[in-house]
Amino acid sequence: MAGHDEPVTSPDQRKPTNRKLTYTVGIAAIITMVAYLYGNHEGRVESLWLGGFAILIALALISDWVLVRNGLRD
Repeated sequence: MAGHDEPVTSPDQRKPTNRKLTYTVGIAAIITMVAYLYGNHEGRVESLWLGGFAILIALALISDWVLVRNGLRD
């Protein structure tokens, strides 16, 4: 339950987080992961995990950007 001085709001009434910071950190994470692809490792498993996570973060950032651009997300 909400406190006495805390208004009850639904999730769509809350203000969004700082998107610019989220995009910046996401892009920095992608750049870091891609940079580590050329690191000092012999197997391909690490490269697959790094590439997979970089692609996953990129897809999340792109889908959020498209939703915000089309007005489907605040």
